[in-house]
Amino acid sequence: MVILIDFEVKILDENDLIFVSDLRNLGVQRNVALTLVYLTNVKEASSREIEIGTSLRQPEISLAITFMSEHEWIENKMLKVNKKGRPLKVYSLSVPMEKIYAFYETKAHRDYEESIVKINQLKELVQKENEMN
Repeated sequence: MVILIDFEVKILDENDLIFVSDLRNLGVQRNVALTLVYLTNVKEASSREIEIGTSLRQPEISLAITFMSEHEWIENKMLKVNKKGRPLKVYSLSVPMEKIYAFYETKAHRDYEESIVKINQLKELVQKENEMN
């Protein structure tokens, strides 16, 4: 006997893809941006639902989940689907998007400061080279 499970999966729409594009412009990896946007639209989702909704492949989702877990942006729980078989792992955002924005804002400031330091080092090298000649 085969039992089919009927479920709905949210598919990212045009506005979601604009959101993804904006995140990408902030330096967010594509797989992380797509997964983040997907999870902002649903209460919780399995890896398979994320795969269908974002058109990402399973390895890309795993990398995104790992990255977000390391930053404590998501939580997961095991959900019993039926009495037999493995429980299903579902993911949900555990922090507001503002905290994630703050992470990337801090990163952008840090990257900017590092760039300025490198530029100043280059200027000093050129200046020393010019003084020697």
